[in-house]
Amino acid sequence: MPINGKRAYELLDRIGFIRTSGSDQEKEASQILMDEIQSLGIEAIREPFEVEDAIVHRAILKVCEPYEKSYEVTAWKCCPNAKLEGELYYAQDALTPVDLANMKGKIVLVNNYLRLPTYKKMLESGAIAFITYQGSLLDKREDSDLDTRKLRANFRKYGNLPGVNMLVEDAFELVVKKAHKVYLEIEQENVTLTSHNVYATIPGTEDPKTIITLGAHYDSVPFSTGVYDNGAGSVIIMEILREFVAHPPRRTVKFCWFGSEEVGLEGSKAYIAKHPEEVAKTRLMINVDVAGAPLGKDVAMITGPESLVSYIEYLACAENFSLHARQDIYSSDSTPFANAGVPAVSFCRFGTQGAAFIHCRHDVIQYLSADSLEATAAFVNTFASEIVNTAVFPVERTMPDNMVKKVHEYLDIKDEK
Repeated sequence: MPINGKRAYELLDRIGFIRTSGSDQEKEASQILMDEIQSLGIEAIREPFEVEDAIVHRAILKVCEPYEKSYEVTAWKCCPNAKLEGELYYAQDALTPVDLANMKGKIVLVNNYLRLPTYKKMLESGAIAFITYQGSLLDKREDSDLDTRKLRANFRKYGNLPGVNMLVEDAFELVVKKAHKVYLEIEQENVTLTSHNVYATIPGTEDPKTIITLGAHYDSVPFSTGVYDNGAGSVIIMEILREFVAHPPRRTVKFCWFGSEEVGLEGSKAYIAKHPEEVAKTRLMINVDVAGAPLGKDVAMITGPESLVSYIEYLACAENFSLHARQDIYSSDSTPFANAGVPAVSFCRFGTQGAAFIHCRHDVIQYLSADSLEATAAFVNTFASEIVNTAVFPVERTMPDNMVKKVHEYLDIKDEK
């Protein structure tokens, strides 16, 4: 039952619809994956977990001085409700002493996406609200979708500021026309949704107590069919499941399709919290996130020992597969595993600029190919098969200090000294 790119592409087409965290469509996609697993004669388990969300009723941003105009905005979900008027301050860097000194009592416009260090500094500096923006000035408005972003719990633990998001052309106008006083209003209610992980297990024939986990997230962001990110990873590990069904592994292999990755890696975090005994037996996590772009390059991000980088580079040469491997963290479900002490590898095929798209309406199956899916899947399968079936498992269950530091910085975990 060799890796089959056409079969993977067909499954990708079936799950290629918008499937946001906790939605009915996400659950529908999980059922498609379960049906596929069960068609192989393997038990499929769907496990629910809760995710926070919000229903936004109103989001308003209006310039009051020196001109009057209302702009289309979306509220950052889970931020506080607000009705406030204040001076607008454009924080060009947001972390310079000048910007920080000018934020107090202001509604602050920041460049692009809001990062945690910037948010913390805004709070410390006394900002009363924030505005983010997205997109390119080359975008046509009719082809642009305005993201609904979420102020996650790791932000809100430092304080809760109201915030809205807008298109870059509108942010440009605010600055060029010297918008001075603005009115911002947000009305929303926080809700709890149910998301799901899907699992399948192939027991080891000789060492069933040792687990190697393969994972991929199957949810998408709003507006996006999420085939590149990350239906592709989901169908790739399905192909690898088929291989292990046909050729039972020496060690146990656990397959995980994670929900709600796009809202903060919630699926993998839920798995680790609910299954500590399994995680303790897990020696390696293999994650696949973004694949299938014909124009691009394959990369392996290793959050683990440097020796694993060399192992993968050697294997790529042996298989005549062009791939760059490096030790680093990756913003995906591999990171919670690394935080639990499990060495992790994320395989990705990064599309070249203009040839692959994520988190937008242009993430569509027409820009992917069966051949590209098959090539990445075949190499990941070779790596997984080699390492799962070694006589002595070659990867130590340790996490280098430099990776611990990066993981803790990413997850905002304070090191106790």
